[in-house]
Amino acid sequence: MQNPSGKPLQGRHGFVTGGGRGIGKAIASELARLGADVSVLGRDASVLGTTAREIESAHGVKTAAIVADLTRAEEIASAISSAIEQLGTVSILVNNAGIAYSAPFLKTGLDKWNEVLAIDLTSAFLCTQQVLKPMISAGFGRIVNVSSTSGLTGCAYVTAYCAAKHGLIGLTRALAMEVAKTGVTVNAVCPGFTDTDIVTRSVDNIVAKTGRTAEQALAQLVVHNPQGRLIQPEEVAEAVGWLCLPGSRSITGQSIAVAGGELM
Repeated sequence: MQNPSGKPLQGRHGFVTGGGRGIGKAIASELARLGADVSVLGRDASVLGTTAREIESAHGVKTAAIVADLTRAEEIASAISSAIEQLGTVSILVNNAGIAYSAPFLKTGLDKWNEVLAIDLTSAFLCTQQVLKPMISAGFGRIVNVSSTSGLTGCAYVTAYCAAKHGLIGLTRALAMEVAKTGVTVNAVCPGFTDTDIVTRSVDNIVAKTGRTAEQALAQLVVHNPQGRLIQPEEVAEAVGWLCLPGSRSITGQSIAVAGGELM
């Protein structure tokens, strides 16, 4: 039932990995707009602090800025403990943090493979393990994994990224089945190319390797989007926010493309 104040997530604590900028920042802001107190986790204390202050000022919620390396299990455990100490039990987890690495398969080293899987997939597993039991005990929980259209279809030259994002959808579907009767939902959103730093780096990479202009490189990226544009972080955030609402309790195990019709 919607909170009388029009803040349906009031009293909830949302924890967003990679929450300092881009899609993560937009998601944290959307959860706060809906009334949740919000923890943002990342590696850059300055960026996280600025984001937390902006959200607190804009929406009047409590925030926490948590610094941690998501490739280290012990730091994840410590980070979530710190967030709980500051804002209470986590009832909404958004596994958003991710990196992208582009190279032909035969030039993808084991170190890069392991790094991408650690951040894009294993960190979601570790974060979820830290918060799931209290969610089940409370009879309410929302876990949203930020995958990608690359988690729904094959993509050349991003094997590690594609494998990790496919794995994240597998995790989503399996866990959703496991906790279906507990009041916890588990879903994924799958953005197409989104106007973030990752896309900026992809454009720069194409320019460096092909000699194309930035405009030509960007056109190459958005050609698969029938709307012919980049997705905006706020569009992804609104989809996540909807999945976290009390009224979305029947939506679980889903992988929702936010991609302008790319996978029609």
